[in-house]
Amino acid sequence: MSEGQRPVRSAGGGFPEEGEAFVEALWLQARGFMESRALLSAIELDVFTAVGAGGTAAEIARRLGADERGTSYLLHHLAAARLLLKERDTFRNTPWTARVLAADSPECVRNGMLHMVHLWDRWSHLTASVRSGAPAPREERDEEATETFIAAMHGNASSRAPHLVRAAGIDGVRRMLDVGGGSGAYSIAFAQASPALHAEVLDQEDVVPIAQRHIDEAGLTDRVRTRIGDLRTDAFGSGYDLVLLSAVCHMLGPDEVRDLIRRAAASLASGGRVVVQDHVLQTDKTGPRPGTLFALNMLVNTIAGGNYSADEYRAWMVAAGLDDVRQVPLPGPTALMIGRRVGSA
Repeated sequence: MSEGQRPVRSAGGGFPEEGEAFVEALWLQARGFMESRALLSAIELDVFTAVGAGGTAAEIARRLGADERGTSYLLHHLAAARLLLKERDTFRNTPWTARVLAADSPECVRNGMLHMVHLWDRWSHLTASVRSGAPAPREERDEEATETFIAAMHGNASSRAPHLVRAAGIDGVRRMLDVGGGSGAYSIAFAQASPALHAEVLDQEDVVPIAQRHIDEAGLTDRVRTRIGDLRTDAFGSGYDLVLLSAVCHMLGPDEVRDLIRRAAASLASGGRVVVQDHVLQTDKTGPRPGTLFALNMLVNTIAGGNYSADEYRAWMVAAGLDDVRQVPLPGPTALMIGRRVGSA
């Protein structure tokens, strides 16, 4: 069946009107990967930088070192998708693609979007992962892959950080531990919100230098420090007023999350709180839809990771000795689960 054909109706008279709409929606969803792959190839090839101030398909193909026919087809689709402009034979960036996807712009987010390119191959193994329960075959992550992953996380975290700081609160927070803190975006935001707050970012050896770079650029080296550590096994210390577990629980299996929350709770001062930011599923786990989709992302990327319900987080926090456990919504697909340590440290 060609891309433009409708599905064949049954001999019994075809679909009712609502069935037609349903099947059409199915086909639109099934073809969604084509739009995604076209954009990802443009990102991977660095098309928007090559377009620069403008050029013909032949000129842009030469800049890319790519085939003219293939480049022409891709450029015309990007123009149809309103990511490029075409005037006679010349292609140009739109104001927004020049701003966020061309390498000479200080606001370029291409490095972050390259993470989606890296996910493409892993998602191609989804069928096998559903059958086996095992993640897609993984190559050792090199320095470039680490940089693009942390860049993607930094862009997302930087935009969400003000919302998280307001929702979690800074009252009474003088010492904070950011477990698996990545680029340090959340610790930086907390420190910027409160001059009295000191934060520590714990992450792997290859990630900590990236966090340190962002901390230095923010001028917060006196109040935000880094520590190399393993969130799966390390004891975190003691006396923290806030322990942040942002976008880390989904990497772990249920027993690992339970243990992580236990160790986080044990490191709190009296009155301190553990704050989890992640996709939080409803009780029957059939939504929200971004969370169910991201659970599949964890299937192809981790050994035991997934997304968990508010009920599960609440039970794990209570078992760890936390009280006043509550779910706090955030703009976007994630939410907070917050539990407070009551009594002596």
